[in-house]
Amino acid sequence: MADPNNDEDLSAAQQDALQQYIAVTNQEPKDAIPLLRRSQWNVQVRQLEDSLTSPCSRILTIAVAKFFDGEGPDPVAEALAAQDIPREAARHENLQESLWAAEVAPSRARRPGAQTDAAPRIVPQQPVTGRSPWLVGLLLAPLSWSWTAASSLFRTFVYILSFLPAPLRPRALTSGPAGLKSNSGRRMLMPRDTAARFKREFDEEYGANELPFYEGGFAQAHDQAKKDLKFLLTVILSPEHDDTESFVKETLLDPQVVQFVNDPTNNIILWGGNVLDSEAYQVSTEYKCTKFPFSALICLTPKEGSTRMGVIKRLVGPTPAATYLSEIQAAMEKYGGDLANVRAERTAQEVTRSLRTEQDSAYERSLAIDRERARQKKEAAEAAAAAEERAKQEAAQAAILEQKRAQWRTWRATKLHPEPPASDKSVVRVALMMPEETGAGRITRRFAQDAAMEELYAFVECYGVTTDGGEDYEKPEGYEHEYSFRIASTLPREIYEPSQTVTMGERIGRSGNLIVEQIVADSDSESEGDSEEDA
Repeated sequence: MADPNNDEDLSAAQQDALQQYIAVTNQEPKDAIPLLRRSQWNVQVRQLEDSLTSPCSRILTIAVAKFFDGEGPDPVAEALAAQDIPREAARHENLQESLWAAEVAPSRARRPGAQTDAAPRIVPQQPVTGRSPWLVGLLLAPLSWSWTAASSLFRTFVYILSFLPAPLRPRALTSGPAGLKSNSGRRMLMPRDTAARFKREFDEEYGANELPFYEGGFAQAHDQAKKDLKFLLTVILSPEHDDTESFVKETLLDPQVVQFVNDPTNNIILWGGNVLDSEAYQVSTEYKCTKFPFSALICLTPKEGSTRMGVIKRLVGPTPAATYLSEIQAAMEKYGGDLANVRAERTAQEVTRSLRTEQDSAYERSLAIDRERARQKKEAAEAAAAAEERAKQEAAQAAILEQKRAQWRTWRATKLHPEPPASDKSVVRVALMMPEETGAGRITRRFAQDAAMEELYAFVECYGVTTDGGEDYEKPEGYEHEYSFRIASTLPREIYEPSQTVTMGERIGRSGNLIVEQIVADSDSESEGDSEEDA
């Protein structure tokens, strides 16, 4: 078997290249030959012999570069590839072919499952009027006044001529177009007014009809179709086109077409416009209308975008009523299922949203009830705590009051006047019937005639209180004693008040039988109420 690295099998040119390569690199032939082969020397020599003056030197240069710089991209292969680049052939076409190709290219490129053309929302742009500088306006003012006067005079003259008989009347006054075909004096109106004008002119031109034209602008019809998931049938007419009248009478006003458009189950919104109006002209431009009459069926295309409106059918030029209706029905059947799915999704979303709202409302009501219960419970707890605290304070105050009362009784007992002797003639003898709860029964006591009535009350209050004479008792500070009883005579009944100024001799006399009555709060309040009612 022959050795591929044997230099005896090399051609003369390869032998020459090998010798030069070894002389430069001082590499062994067994290592040099594979490197030269990787440099495609034998093939390269044959391909470059006709174009290079020294093939061996070119191959040698490539091999030496690989030896010293390392093997990278093959320069020979790159050179061959550069020579094999195909050249684009020149193409010639005329203007007619270019325009025809631009018209038919979209229809050829669009496949059955391709995306529909977008249906943009068109808002009519208001014309922008620029005001000339005041200096220019001042200079042109005489010309403007002259033009105004001349036009007024001309209109007056035309108005007078309109009263002449028809044979004598100028032809220009009688042959002017009317209705949709009138293109004089069409100023830009608001979208709703423009739609009303189109409907009025349509009825004047073609008679009363039942076509339900949308009473609003194209943008409003577009929004309603998108919101309600309906089909928007846009019809744009050109009064100057020869096929407009036949299209309207034979196709648009066909009974089947009118019935189909009016059927509420078809969910169709019909919008019409005159291309002479600014809004309809902008719609025809945006929707690439190239021929009149023009009809476009627009609807939501959920498969191409959740909010994308697309043109699902275009009908241009005169079309028979049957074809017109079948084309629209086919497009509606194709996209009606998608709209039905979106309607079902929206209904499910509305039901879910309503259910969630009801659940949230029920939760809020339950939460409000729980809050009210918690508030009432908290208020009850606070009221109970406040009542308990108030009871504690009242008990503490009552204890302090009772302590001061006892201290006062002890102090007052030490201040009582001693009982006068029995031999004293200037005394007041008093027989007191004490309350049953005291157990004292009937007691008798002598008092000096000049003793105050309060002394009698103090004696009854301090009855039974024992004091130690050795102690010095003080009156409690900040305490004003109130007697819880009253003293009255039996026959006739008379109540004696604890006065500091009225003496017992003046009030009772020399003797008296008295009764000590406990004061009850309820009886006092009832007696006060009775007295108020009597008053």
